Amino acid sequence: MFDVIIIGKGPAGITASIYIQRAGLNSLVIGKDLGALAKTDKIENYYGFKEPISGKELLETGIKQAENLGSKIISEEVISIGYEENFIVKTTKRIYNSTSLILATGSNRNSSNIKGIKEFEGKGISYCAVCDAFFYRGKDVAVLGSGDYAISEAMELAPIAKSVTILTNGKKAPEYRSENIKINENPVKEFIGNEKIDKIEFENNDKINIDGVFIAEGVASSTDLAKKIGAETKNNNIIVNENQETNIKGMYACGDCTQGIKQITKAVYEGTKAGLEAVKFVRSQTK
Repeated sequence: MFDVIIIGKGPAGITASIYIQRAGLNSLVIGKDLGALAKTDKIENYYGFKEPISGKELLETGIKQAENLGSKIISEEVISIGYEENFIVKTTKRIYNSTSLILATGSNRNSSNIKGIKEFEGKGISYCAVCDAFFYRGKDVAVLGSGDYAISEAMELAPIAKSVTILTNGKKAPEYRSENIKINENPVKEFIGNEKIDKIEFENNDKINIDGVFIAEGVASSTDLAKKIGAETKNNNIIVNENQETNIKGMYACGDCTQGIKQITKAVYEGTKAGLEAVKFVRSQTK
């Protein structure tokens, strides 16, 4: 049991963990990788560096700083979050619990250019199995994706839907197999329908009838996770108040997953605020 779990080990999440550790609480930071910033060759507009620094170097320095303060930082993929007296974070390896939760995985960069996705959003195209599975009871659904996140979404749907098909869109099929979950590796050409989606057409011109498609490409973003627990989102951003708190008490968001400019300076500020507010929340629960 941790005081605070932080999902995302970029500048926002690591900054939050630094302030939490300095306050005498314990934090767990979970992130599959270092994110897009690690691929940045030169950063020249961040305070305190007279020479350019690479994104990877900046990230690794911050992680080391947090670890020196006692923060536990692990590399695992988060596939779901929930709440039952405490926050529950499920990764591909295990389940963790905490009093408070901070989402800081950055912006959602998982976007597909398959024709029909945007047109049928809310009309058969969904991004959250936990949220919308109920509407597809006894119906045929598909999950677009080929990783652990797609498998997790398919497993949420399997007990409810009539059939579930994982669409890998030309990518290698996941190792997971189940009798009631089918795998289709054909590249997807288009999602088809009138008022709502009713067919999937593949590049080889095959078609299958479908009632709904759940998008689960790549790794779950902060907004994907936020929706699972009922947090408000808008335009792929998590809605927070002036204290970085979501509409879920005790859950905060910071960095590129919130509204505003996408800059390291903003991420560090919001990580600071979220960390300090999480500390206040945890202490209020132990009085």
